[in-house]
Amino acid sequence: MNFELAALDMAGTTVQEGGAVYAALDEAVAAHLGRPVPADVLHRWTGTSKRQAVAGLLTELTGTAPAADVDTVYSDFTVRLTKAYATVPPKPLPGVTEAIADLRAAGVKVVLQTGYSREIAESILDALDWTAPGTVDGLVTSDDVPASRPAPYMIFRAMELAAVTSVDRVLAAGDTPNDLAAGRNAGARYVVAVTTGATPAADLGRHRHTHLLESVAGLPALL
Repeated sequence: MNFELAALDMAGTTVQEGGAVYAALDEAVAAHLGRPVPADVLHRWTGTSKRQAVAGLLTELTGTAPAADVDTVYSDFTVRLTKAYATVPPKPLPGVTEAIADLRAAGVKVVLQTGYSREIAESILDALDWTAPGTVDGLVTSDDVPASRPAPYMIFRAMELAAVTSVDRVLAAGDTPNDLAAGRNAGARYVVAVTTGATPAADLGRHRHTHLLESVAGLPALL
């Protein structure tokens, strides 16, 4: 395999955060509705921008998502997630820091792309003692694009940051069906599913991909 850019998701793919993001999302939406969020409905919105997920969940569960309600729930989500990360800070998944270094040493640009807001994403990088550029070549967040996953725009933005002009030279990796859909929609030559996140391998296997790995730590071996 040859690729010039590895566009990697954050939570569940490169970063271990114990499922805090979806717990916070679940709790914030449930608190607003006054009833639990069905697990299958929540799962459909994994991998998207969290504001988009709030709007989508409210629409699915109530038939409407007024902007004021989205703002309220998203603010509650942010507070809950910040508290969760203060209690149990995110950390790199095993072997990922080394894999990123190996990819970059081989001439591959590594750009993180995430459904987090930039504020949250940068706070996570600070907690990891990672820099962008530095540890990685760039960071793309949901704030940077007109639509989050499964739209392809974050991967296209990663290509811009890495100065990679052909999708035939791009590898996109993630742990959710929406991550894989974004890679497919971007036309990335390699769409890699990893099982370090919340989606079981059997579920990921139902969504088209080129490779299924236990971890991003296995990416250098593909070279």
